[in-house]
Amino acid sequence: MAEAAGAGGAGAAAAAAIANAIKASGAIVRVSPDDFQAILDRQPEAPLVVEAQGGFFKTNYQYMTVYKGFVFFAKSPDQLPLPEDCEIVAAEKIWTPQ
Repeated sequence: MAEAAGAGGAGAAAAAAIANAIKASGAIVRVSPDDFQAILDRQPEAPLVVEAQGGFFKTNYQYMTVYKGFVFFAKSPDQLPLPEDCEIVAAEKIWTPQ
């Protein structure tokens, strides 16, 4: 019986850790590469974009930007053509809660 309670406690702790990670990261909205570029086009000033290269078997490109208080994330198999006035921050890795 104590083992079952311990397993339940571990599950609750894992759920709390996930909830805290989401609170810390805020609202992240995953969008298509086309929608991501449309969001960049809507920004009145030069957008800030965090860009990283990822992938295990095949390379992908990951992008994040903030617009109206939301963080938008996109992943693409190809590098996106970003606006010329875009400020780009190269990151080693972008991590998003799953």
